[in-house]
Amino acid sequence: MASERNGGGGGGGEVRAENGNGGGAVSFFEMPEIRFTRLFIDGGFVDAVSGKTFETIDPRTGDVIASIAEGDKEDVDLAVRAAREAFDHGKWPRMAGSERGKIMLKLADLVEQHAEELTRLECLDAGKLLAVTRTVDIGTCGSTLRYFAGAADKIHGETLKMSGQFQAHTLREPVGVAGLIIPWNFPAIMFFTKVAPAMAAGCAMVVKPAEQTPLTALYFAHLAKQAGVPDGVINVITGFGPTAGAAIASHMDVDMVSFTGSTEVGRLIMEASARSNLKPVSLELGGKSPLIIFDDADVDMAVDLAINGNFFNKGEVCVAASRVYLQEGIYERFEKKLAERMKSWVVGDPFDRRVNQGPQVDKAQYERVLGYIGHGKREGATVLTGGKPCGLKGYYIEPTVFTDVKETSLTYRMT
Repeated sequence: MASERNGGGGGGGEVRAENGNGGGAVSFFEMPEIRFTRLFIDGGFVDAVSGKTFETIDPRTGDVIASIAEGDKEDVDLAVRAAREAFDHGKWPRMAGSERGKIMLKLADLVEQHAEELTRLECLDAGKLLAVTRTVDIGTCGSTLRYFAGAADKIHGETLKMSGQFQAHTLREPVGVAGLIIPWNFPAIMFFTKVAPAMAAGCAMVVKPAEQTPLTALYFAHLAKQAGVPDGVINVITGFGPTAGAAIASHMDVDMVSFTGSTEVGRLIMEASARSNLKPVSLELGGKSPLIIFDDADVDMAVDLAINGNFFNKGEVCVAASRVYLQEGIYERFEKKLAERMKSWVVGDPFDRRVNQGPQVDKAQYERVLGYIGHGKREGATVLTGGKPCGLKGYYIEPTVFTDVKETSLTYRMT
């Protein structure tokens, strides 16, 4: 399904992309050079204290892209110390909001100037579609930065009228050092969804990207340095949740944590906060959203919405409409049209613009999805389309639709 001229490691070469059936014309894409693989602490790239690294994997092939520094508690301590110094004694929180906004606008410009390379990095690391990633993921980064750059000088308090001879007012201040833990399904978007408002408020931060998708976060740190963000304001620790993530969540000198990911880990984050310094916690956790279609719906539109709601980003979306409820009068027409549409759905190399669906992000997610599919089959659900892995290598799965699903099975997420 996908063969590389450069052998799949290190980037910098060309990729030969074919569709899921191996047919049709062939396109070539320049693969990105992997320039940043070390931790970013206090304005510079450094090795992990332990010297350990881990491998980030190309989900198209299962091959190694690069070895990445594996941060641990000691590295988190260094990053938090740098962030604390930048917040307590540095110029960032004391700078006028309009000045912070100017630096953020410069960072947005740099992201847009490097958009093609960032797009290829995100596609390579996460298995995301090239055209969609350029427009949606990387495109959103610049607009998010610009939005919050505009908000940086509009953080106001209120004056309150009190009874008696009293004066009262509210004052909004940056919380301090923020721990920001990023998921693997939208690495670039979620980086700036968390980082941009923290920057606008005047916070310093320690960012931990998902171990599956660390490449764009490290690149963004490099661009932040170029944009003039002071040292220590943005620190990036690559590593694993039970070590680096846990160290952030339980750190006594981190003032708040923002986490996007699973409900299970969200509970651990809250527990770590309670057991340490009772830091505020912002959680965005997994979901299982229903799509409800009534008899008077336009069938073609309903099918389009269901496909997009389920299979956008290969189903790796926390708000995916992975349960579809149909009124009886439209059921058979919807089912027939959906089955027809899925016959033309192409699974393959995400660098090929004709492909609709790339690989799952890593082997663990690939095996998890296949496990869910197996569970549905064992419970007696009918496979309307898909249901199997595809391709000779990589983490590709046919888009799978079940019918005749028991209500008790809907706690399981099928993709």
